Amino acid sequence: MVKGHGTENDFLLVADPAGEVSVDAATVAHWCDRQRGLGADGFIVAAPARLAGYPTDAEWFMDYRNADGSPAEMCGNGIRVLVAFLRHRGFLALADGDAVDIATRGGDRRVWVTGDQYTVDMGDFSLPGGTEAALRGFDVAVGLPGLAQRPGLRVAMPNPHTVVALDSLEALDSLVLEGAHYDPEPAEGTNLEVVVPLGENDEGRGVVRMRVLERGVGETRSCGTGCCAAAVAVREWAGAGAPDEWDVQVPGGTLRVRVDGQRVLLTGPAVLVAEVTPLDAPEAP
Repeated sequence: MVKGHGTENDFLLVADPAGEVSVDAATVAHWCDRQRGLGADGFIVAAPARLAGYPTDAEWFMDYRNADGSPAEMCGNGIRVLVAFLRHRGFLALADGDAVDIATRGGDRRVWVTGDQYTVDMGDFSLPGGTEAALRGFDVAVGLPGLAQRPGLRVAMPNPHTVVALDSLEALDSLVLEGAHYDPEPAEGTNLEVVVPLGENDEGRGVVRMRVLERGVGETRSCGTGCCAAAVAVREWAGAGAPDEWDVQVPGGTLRVRVDGQRVLLTGPAVLVAEVTPLDAPEAP
């Protein structure tokens, strides 16, 4: 088992080339627990792509679980760390500029290697609220501790996100995210991104500061799909002439997001920290 992170969104990873690893939700939650276990925001099994549940030409499937053991569709930070992990273990031989397709529950995703950065084709975003939500700029009311209800915009990446804007960094820094509630309540849960748009930098990229409350995890230092959702939402709010490229600042660093029509690309680092061996749970490869 290896521990790694992408902008401090951290994961435990195991390789299962034969499709033989079976880990239940309770074990995942135990390993991811920061007091009783190894500590991580998520758990990733690199499994054969035949386990993806749909036809794919990819070799590897990212079997991703949240820290509570529940499965998730995609993880933009996790997939970059997964590719770095497969390179480290010798399962992928990728030179600078090479790409690989990875199967996920949200569909195939292509990942490119450029130096120490990894770019992920995150696929198309969608607005569950449709055209009306795009025109209004919101489709849900979000209650946050200590604040009046705020308008939020839902974005699917394809996992569910709700993006809410605040008007100051001070308000963002002091905000309590735990305890958020929604009207209407999302049937399958949602990730919550609270953002402060910061205009454009000298290179013409949009800049956003963000904190995130991840479904099945809690507040994390970063969220790749959440950064994409944040950039999409702020770009929708900005209207015609908004930048296509965004720097999304999170507590763990900065990720680059490019919106190309409906398609979104995410660029950031992937760091492998250590080989780890749990002693008080079933042995992992």
